[in-house]
Amino acid sequence: MKRILFTASLLAGLIATSAFAADKTLVNLDKDGTAIQGYDPVAFFTVKAPLKGKPEFTSTYHGAKYQFHSAKDKQAFDADPAKYEPQFGGYCAYGVSKNKLVEIDIEAFQVVDGKLLLQYSKGVRDEFNKDVAGNLKKADGNWPKLLEKKGK
Repeated sequence: MKRILFTASLLAGLIATSAFAADKTLVNLDKDGTAIQGYDPVAFFTVKAPLKGKPEFTSTYHGAKYQFHSAKDKQAFDADPAKYEPQFGGYCAYGVSKNKLVEIDIEAFQVVDGKLLLQYSKGVRDEFNKDVAGNLKKADGNWPKLLEKKGK
């Protein structure tokens, strides 16, 4: 009976924490509120390279401004922003796997399982890639706690 009560209270706590964290956002933004240093999030998927966005092609999603290289890329993002939004708020995926928020080098990006991951450096990306599944699992587990602690 004690085990059932403990499990029930643990689940209730997790649900409450998840619900509270869901109201928060945590995105790596510059001083103007622009995500991914002004680079076009769609370009990482289409041309497989970072392309600087243009201020005339801007959308807002989850409190962040995203800039696009073209009207076509803006239209693709607007149709399905969750598809193109970087994981872990645009912070370093390996850093999140270590329960830390770390800045990124835009050149150290990768698309894994259809998700945009950004890394601190190409060397860190190589380290992350030694155990992609394990590091993603750790990052996915750490992200709600970081969101709860550091999100707004």
